[in-house]
Amino acid sequence: MYQWRKFEFFEEKNAGKCSVPEEVKGKINCCSSGRGKIVLGCDDGMVNLLDRGFKFNHGFQAHATSVLFLQQLKQRNFLITIGEDEQTSPQLSPICLKVFDLDKTQPEGSSTTAPDCVQILRIFTNQFPEAKITSFLVLEEAPPILLIAIGLDNGCIYCIKGDIARERISRFQLQVETVTDKTDASITGLGFRVDGQALQLFAVTPTSVSLFNLQDKPPRRHTLDQIGCNANCVAMSDRLELIVGRPEAVYFYEVDGRGPCSAFDGEKKFVGWFRGYLLCVIADQRNGKNTFNIYDLKNKLIAHSTVISEVSHLICEWGNVILIMSDRTVISVGEKDMESKLDMLFKKNLYTVAINLVQSQQADAAATAEVLRKYGDHLYGKQDYDEAMSQYIYTIGYLEPSYVIQKFLDAQRIYNLTNYLEKLHEKGLGSKDHTTLLLNCYTKLKDVEKLNVFIKGEDGIGEHKFDVETAIRVCRAAGYHEHAMYVAKKAGKHEWYLKILLEDLDEYQEALQYISSLEPSQAGITMKEYGKVLVEHKPVETVEILMKLCTEEEESTGGGTLDGTFLSMLPSPVDFLNMFVHHPKSLMDFLERYISKVRESPAQVEIHNTLLELYLSSDLNFPSMAQEIIGEGLDLGRSSTVGGSLTKSESKEKLSADNKDRDKEKDRLERLKKGLSLLKNGWPSDLEHPLYDVDLAIILCEMNAFKEGLLFLYEKMKLYKEVIACYMQAHDHEGLIACCKKLGDSNSGGDPSLWGDLLKYFGELGEDCSKEVKEVLTYIERDDILPPIIVLQTLAKNPCLTLSVVKDYIARKLEKESKLIEEDHGAVEKYQETTLNMRKEIHDLRTNARIFQLSKCTACTFTLDLPAVHFMCMHSFHQRCLGDNEKECPECAPEYRSVMEMKKSLEHNSKDHERFFQQVKNSKNGFSVIAEYFGKGIVSKTSLTEAQKTTNFPSSNGF
Repeated sequence: MYQWRKFEFFEEKNAGKCSVPEEVKGKINCCSSGRGKIVLGCDDGMVNLLDRGFKFNHGFQAHATSVLFLQQLKQRNFLITIGEDEQTSPQLSPICLKVFDLDKTQPEGSSTTAPDCVQILRIFTNQFPEAKITSFLVLEEAPPILLIAIGLDNGCIYCIKGDIARERISRFQLQVETVTDKTDASITGLGFRVDGQALQLFAVTPTSVSLFNLQDKPPRRHTLDQIGCNANCVAMSDRLELIVGRPEAVYFYEVDGRGPCSAFDGEKKFVGWFRGYLLCVIADQRNGKNTFNIYDLKNKLIAHSTVISEVSHLICEWGNVILIMSDRTVISVGEKDMESKLDMLFKKNLYTVAINLVQSQQADAAATAEVLRKYGDHLYGKQDYDEAMSQYIYTIGYLEPSYVIQKFLDAQRIYNLTNYLEKLHEKGLGSKDHTTLLLNCYTKLKDVEKLNVFIKGEDGIGEHKFDVETAIRVCRAAGYHEHAMYVAKKAGKHEWYLKILLEDLDEYQEALQYISSLEPSQAGITMKEYGKVLVEHKPVETVEILMKLCTEEEESTGGGTLDGTFLSMLPSPVDFLNMFVHHPKSLMDFLERYISKVRESPAQVEIHNTLLELYLSSDLNFPSMAQEIIGEGLDLGRSSTVGGSLTKSESKEKLSADNKDRDKEKDRLERLKKGLSLLKNGWPSDLEHPLYDVDLAIILCEMNAFKEGLLFLYEKMKLYKEVIACYMQAHDHEGLIACCKKLGDSNSGGDPSLWGDLLKYFGELGEDCSKEVKEVLTYIERDDILPPIIVLQTLAKNPCLTLSVVKDYIARKLEKESKLIEEDHGAVEKYQETTLNMRKEIHDLRTNARIFQLSKCTACTFTLDLPAVHFMCMHSFHQRCLGDNEKECPECAPEYRSVMEMKKSLEHNSKDHERFFQQVKNSKNGFSVIAEYFGKGIVSKTSLTEAQKTTNFPSSNGF
């Protein structure tokens, strides 16, 4: 024990020594502390209260004679005292117990200002005989319940439990020993042990250590040791252990018996416990003085040691240890702060002691790490790098890693650095730079085993304790592709995994297999990023994966088309078009397979547009074919010699080039055929708009001189003039006439005016086309499309045409016109004659009388008798046959009403100018429409004024 180091971790407070205030007159018999004050009990019956700094606060007379024991409660501001009062009766003991409420004072008018005494109890009764009290202890259970233990010199313990203030109590007795010698049986120390629901009481005599379990009824005694101790040598630790001081050692007792001991030699005058420290006042027999030691049992050191005189009392309050000496002086010792203690240890290079100190006193982790850092620096200075690193490792999480790393960057210390970085990553504190450094250490050491442990030694997904991308990048740069791929795959970094496969290892097939194993959404993303490379090296397999992505072939049942709602959730082929920028052949195959599988794709228009561009393109690249040709050329070059075989080689190359051109032309014709089929299938007759962009299709057809496609599109769009313009541009007269036959028939919805355009074309052609003109004139004459004068004027522009071409046509037209003129003359004469007769009849009606000679009624054919009604139309009726309608002839009224309705209709049409001009525009002969309007009297002077009001067309006023 003498080997324990001594330190001054405590220092005297209040400028060293002070003394008991003069206000305390009597001898101090007992003392207690708590709630920020010290309470002294004196032999004159006074209780004195002292504040911080040992200043007197106040005092009061607690007992008449003396105060023997007292205890300040912690939970409530109560003071429990045992003292001697005046003996009022020989049968009653003068010893009594009092409870004072220090928060209350006696009522006004009393002679003292003492606190209110809430209860006085007689300790000794007939059941509990009187004996000398040697120890006293109070346990605060759940307020207001108290448990008071009073130790006697006869080996008994009197216990009082309950609400003392209200005297709701119970008493019981514990017998420690039954002895004849009272000196050996006195209770020298008590200690309560509360562990959860268990309540136990330690009792110490000079010859024994006992334990009572107060839960038992009655409590049973367990003897822990056959040796005890003297008074003031018993205390309780904060670990609920009983401390017993004997001359040879200090013993610790638990519920099952004696525990560890510390061999501090010397007679123990006082034993105490303060914040994990053991307090001992030991008598030195050699010089007759006492030594006050404070022991740190965990770290096995003496935190304070000083020589003192005779001690009267030992208490703890205000964070200090207070010794009241027999000469009434007071020594107050307080613990130094942690920083001061550590500085003291650092100056002596006692780093291990410092580490144990901060750990035992439960200092915060940052403070512990700082001590460890200083210890590591000390070892590093002594070039003990391994031990220094072991200390630095403990600082991980609190010390900046760069502080340690900078010290171990030397190549000779790479093992220590590797160890530190490993621990840093194990705690999940490694940054990207730390990961890079650690992996570089592994690669420089070529320690594949540790690299495997670091990379592959973790279980689960997403539990990496390092930066994944950094690890992948470093392993890849160092050539450890397998490790980089492992990390990438485990962490779900698909782009890194594929980048290594494609860029470093050229494993295109494996890359495709990996993509096919991914979720569709992730597979689509990776295909967009790496599709160009995959198409270049594995076009067929790449197209297969794209088909699975865009159609879900593996999951779809049967060979039918897919549902549109389901397709909207899948990737669109349009998203992958940029992959095929240098491989149009593969793109064409992909899109053809897709549209054959999917009939109603949301991207149908875009797909058809792309296919049209591929089909109609005049020059489609064929990388595979070009490579084959180059390879063949190289083989031919190798097999040829410099001598006479040169001509043979050139002939083979020429033949190869001819074959290539022939194949290209054949492929182009096939693509044009597919393009025309796509144009037709994409615009069925039941659809108003096609399944592709019409404008784009027309542009593509024009750019690539695809005549068949243009003709189809113009015809579907009813741009008939553009259709014949195509034939005119190609000088295809036969096709031109056939087209007009098809598109110029008005009965089938065609445009007859095409024949006029065709005649104009031949008129301006400037070459002999008599045969074609005669055929055109046949259709013009049949449908009466153009007047003869227009025909003659048009054909007169062609100097190569003779009169014989139109001779027969003119003759027929003249003959037909002559017949029409004759018919018109006959009709005119007829109308003139009818008009003349009508005028005569009107004149006769106005000037001459009418003689009605009918003898029968026109309605009933019976003999006409009076009363009768005669009409100017020469019809006669019985009046009874007419009924109420006597104003018009029943026979002529329908015809008259029909004429009047026709007149009203004509008058209404005369105001509908839009209809008039529309009829003029749509008619073959607009003059005939105008003449008809004049003939019907629709356009006349009577309607001129109204027409001027309702129209802005001055040309109609002349009508």
